[in-house]
Amino acid sequence: MRIALIGYGKMGKAIERLAMQRGHQVTHRIDLSNLKELSQINSETTDVAIEFSTPDTAYENIITVLKNGGKVISGTTGWLEKLPEIERLVKESDGTFLHAANFSLGVNMFFALNEWLAARMSGRSYHLEMEEIHHTEKKDAPSGTAIRLAEGILEADKLKKSWLNDTTTDQTKIGIISKREPNVPGTHTVSYATDMELIEIKHTAKSRDIFAAGAIDVAEWITHKTGMLTIKNYLNDLQ
Repeated sequence: MRIALIGYGKMGKAIERLAMQRGHQVTHRIDLSNLKELSQINSETTDVAIEFSTPDTAYENIITVLKNGGKVISGTTGWLEKLPEIERLVKESDGTFLHAANFSLGVNMFFALNEWLAARMSGRSYHLEMEEIHHTEKKDAPSGTAIRLAEGILEADKLKKSWLNDTTTDQTKIGIISKREPNVPGTHTVSYATDMELIEIKHTAKSRDIFAAGAIDVAEWITHKTGMLTIKNYLNDLQ
């Protein structure tokens, strides 16, 4: 498989290392120093572009590659208000795109567990709170994974109306506490508490490699797919 890396920071380099171990080829390594090379990424040079850049650059990066006929998967968060524009382009051009807040298989199982628990805790007298911890270089807060967890709770528990990036005593809202600490790949906790007990579900990433490996797995899968796809499409195929 021929991979273009858009965003050549820690995640991009982890993807490169693991992809080459699997025998894949990296055709492009794009960062802020060579953005003009984005125009060279297309279906003739690359099977899939893996995009882990920044919230400020992700949209333009993705649009450029899609317009050139390339397939894209993206793990960049903090720009998703523009996702409907990507969806329109994919539909008009018969393109291929997938965005995931998190490519870890374990995190996606965590999403399902979170929704299951939220549905069963709805209406009970427990205080719900979320916490996410990431490395100090992470640009957005809360993390995309935390937002996805909050959205899952809102879907499962109709008494919850919104989330905010702070603590709250409002039982209709989900408080998300964001912490930034050195060298933390990612920890997410959802808790339900009363004066008498505490229920917690938690996912801790021990290495950035879990996200990189997951992105490569999805890239291998998407080379044979077309359309606006989600991580659920990928997981359903695994079953």
